[in-house]
Amino acid sequence: MKLIDIVVPCYNEEEVLPLFIEETNKVIATIPEYEFRYIFVNDGSRDRTLEVLKVLAARYDNAKYISFSRNFGKESAMYAGLENSTGDYVIVMDADLQHPPKMFPQMIAGVEEGYDCCALYRAKQKGESKIRQLISKMFFSFQNKISDVKMPDGAVDYRIMSRQMVDSIVTLCEKQRFSKGLFCWVGFNTKWVEYQNVERTVGTTKWSFWGLFKYALDGITSFSVAPLRFIAVLGFIIAFLAFIWIIVTLIQTLIIGIEVPGYVTTLCAVLFMGGIVEMSVGVLGEYIGRIYIEAKDRPIYITKETNLDK
Repeated sequence: MKLIDIVVPCYNEEEVLPLFIEETNKVIATIPEYEFRYIFVNDGSRDRTLEVLKVLAARYDNAKYISFSRNFGKESAMYAGLENSTGDYVIVMDADLQHPPKMFPQMIAGVEEGYDCCALYRAKQKGESKIRQLISKMFFSFQNKISDVKMPDGAVDYRIMSRQMVDSIVTLCEKQRFSKGLFCWVGFNTKWVEYQNVERTVGTTKWSFWGLFKYALDGITSFSVAPLRFIAVLGFIIAFLAFIWIIVTLIQTLIIGIEVPGYVTTLCAVLFMGGIVEMSVGVLGEYIGRIYIEAKDRPIYITKETNLDK
């Protein structure tokens, strides 16, 4: 009997965890030909998530947990779950039930067809504002244009992967992780399946607008150097136009005479160039900052306690 590990990152999920395992067990009961094991990863939650996980572990033999020493982020939690998994297949999903467990049979069928991965993407983003949906669509469109790593619009982390694919992902030990991109970067045959997003019934989202912005920035800078190329091209264009302007000014001075430059023109030119310089330094800083973080070679996460060895 093949083992399927279910990796579930958890951050302040005390309310939803009992409901999550109850609903997921109902689906698992309809797939008796596979053995399932939960690997919950407590990402430094501030509520009673760890206590709830211990209760669930005492109640269900297949419920395992890893608890971090502090909050390292969802990306680190997913990596920890994948690194500690041993199943023939591994499912990655959220605990908030917005990744419906009812998709399990279809996902398993996908990998049994011969695919290395069966991943999901959202058809509609229920429960999210129009602005947030628009920004998400713009991100995927921009990401696919500037990067060799392609993802369908609405791609999520919810997926099932073969052991070989999981082992390949675990070898990527970078600290600034963007798993959606890493899942695509490692290659392997992926079957994409559309699903209807489900609204949260318990708890609230942990993602703020600023958090999503930083996450998108990680995705862009992790898989593309297009921003660096953009400022290089922009600098060349500005330098070329400036050179032309200098030639024109010299000719005018020799023919017409010296003119007193206008205050507005000078101010606009200085502010424009200053903005370009600041933007360029900012883009360079983003990449240098990532080099600095990777160079320190700190661990992706630190485990405080776990029952995986039991």
